[in-house]
Parts: sequence; C-alpha cells; structure tokens
Amino acid sequence: MLAVLATAELCAMAPWFSASAVAPALAGRWRLDAAGSAWLTISVQLGFVLGALVSAVLTLSDRWSARRLVAGSAVLAGLATLGVAWAPAPAPGMALRVLTGAALAGVYPPGMKIVAGWYREGRGLAIGVLVGALTLGSAFPHLVRWAVPEDQWRLVLVVAALSAVAGGVLVLLVPHDGPFAAPGPAFSWSAAPRILVNRAVSLANLGYLGHMWELYAMWTWLAGFVAASERARTGVDPTLRGVPALVTFAVVGCGALGCWWGGQYADRWGRTLVTSVAMAVSGTCALAAGVVFGRPLPVLAHAADEPGVSPHLLHDLPVAARRRTHRVALEHGPAGAGAGGGRVGDDGPAAASRGRGARWG
Repeated sequence: MLAVLATAELCAMAPWFSASAVAPALAGRWRLDAAGSAWLTISVQLGFVLGALVSAVLTLSDRWSARRLVAGSAVLAGLATLGVAWAPAPAPGMALRVLTGAALAGVYPPGMKIVAGWYREGRGLAIGVLVGALTLGSAFPHLVRWAVPEDQWRLVLVVAALSAVAGGVLVLLVPHDGPFAAPGPAFSWSAAPRILVNRAVSLANLGYLGHMWELYAMWTWLAGFVAASERARTGVDPTLRGVPALVTFAVVGCGALGCWWGGQYADRWGRTLVTSVAMAVSGTCALAAGVVFGRPLPVLAHAADEPGVSPHLLHDLPVAARRRTHRVALEHGPAGAGAGGGRVGDDGPAAASRGRGARWG
C-alpha cells in the first residue's frame, strides 16, 4: 500500500518545479526579466497557500474522500501545467501556475492524511517515504530537461502533466482512506489562534518557514547557479549538455534519502534532535554554496546536496498524527509562504545563468 501511495505522490508532484526546469525558455517566450522569471515559482507557492487555506475553510478532505480529492487535484495540476506549455503571454501563464499550486495543496496534505490513516505503527517511516517521494517527484522535471533537446522544452511540461494525471489514477487504487482514518472536526476559526499560542507548534512552524525559505529558494536557483559556476570555471556554456539540469535533479532528488532517514530515526532518537541537526547541516551547506562557486562539479554538488537532506517531514509527522486536515492546511499555509518568500529577492534562474547573483559578494 505504501508503495502505491508513494508512487502516486511522486507522479502527482511533478508539476511543482516543471516551469522552473524550463525557466530560460519560458522567459524568452514571454520576454520576462529576472524578477518575472522568479515569479514562475513564487506563483506556485502563493497558489499552494491559497489552496491550503481554502481547503481548510471548506474542510474538503473531511467532506470528500481524501483519495478522490488527491486524484482530482492531481489531474487539475496536470491540466494547468499543459496550459502553461502553450500559454501565449505571462498573465495567463502565471495564473495557470497559481492554479497549479492551489491544486497541489489538494495533493500533499491529504496525501499525508491517507498515509496516517493506513499506518499507526511505523508512521514516521511511512510519512518519511511519502515526503521522500514528493521530493523526488519535484526533482523529476529536471531529469526530463536533461534528457530532451533544449528546443523541446515543452516536452518537459507535457511529461510533468501526464505524470500528475498518472498519479491521480494511481491513488484511486488505494481501496479506502485507511483503517485508522478518523473524521475531522468541523472547521473552527478558533483553531488558528490556538495554533499561534501553542509554543511547540509555533516553534515548529517558524522553523519550517525558515527551512522552506532556504530550501526552495536554493532548489529554484540551483540550475542557474550550476550553469554560472561551470561557465566561470570552464568558459563553456554547460546548458548545451544539460549538465545544470542533471546536477539539479541529483541534488534535489537526494533529499528523498534524507526524508527516509529522518522518518526512520525521528521516533527512535526524538524529532527535535533529528530536526535540529538536519537544519543545522542544511543551513551551513546553503551558506557554503557561495564559497564553492567555480569549483569542480563534485565539490559544488556535494556542498549543495546537504540542504536536500530535508528535515521538513519532521514538521509533518506530528501534524499528520493528529489527522485533522483543516489544521494541517492552516499550519502548512503560513509555512508554505516561506517557500515563496525566498524567491522575492532572488534574481531567479535566468539571472543566475547570466552570471548575476551567482555567489556571495
């Protein structure tokens, strides 16, 4: 059952970074400047926050089967991604990216609810596998970008869209929401202030917000950073061989290993300890990324790999354990904003690929 759920999540999350994987092509087609390119990903995060809050207010995954909600949302994300591939101008393209993010809010938190409903013992590992699948799915468009010719960039978006639809179909193979699924309580606005005054939950959310700021900004920026670094080191444009896309897939994808490791050991060693160590390593390596600019790829990739060993699933473990999806969405909404915030002051992949903003100083 876990294999089916994880595969469905992997496929369904492919649209998340699909536009980022082809950002230079979209920037050229839509004549975007550096700030406009950054909005290719910011718009998805804003859509995710909006979708999470709407889902919370309407208690969608408590009103409907969580499996059907995930399936419908995945198909919607796929259709929106197809629209991006042929959008004639930035305005409809960005609107479709917002819709993609909103749809993915119907995939991620309800997906955790399904896993929590199926696993009581070993729930930490199960959530770790699910979030690892999410991480690998987010990296998948970069692998496709590496595999296809540069002028066939639409194929990256098409594959991501078809992958999302396939994930929606796969989740319907799960017979029900799980033997441990419990109906959530009615939505209550009083839950929001209770979350804010709960010190433990507030600290977890603040840590999650900061980590998302660091992690997603780095994931978005990494392909441009690698391209600029290799160009400075060799004097040759590495994008012709797809090297930045392949390195980005490897770096982002390796976060799946960290999720699986964290899920396995969080309950054994303590979530606070594992989270603190993981975040400290992640933040240190993010700071070190600027120092290794222009160094050989193995050195650069190793420094960038560690932020991918993501502790964000350790925020999700206690949330999923409560199985109250409107609170899951309330807590993911503000924290998800941090994932977009890291890009507001970011020159974006297109600027980095031109050598701007590629290192500290």
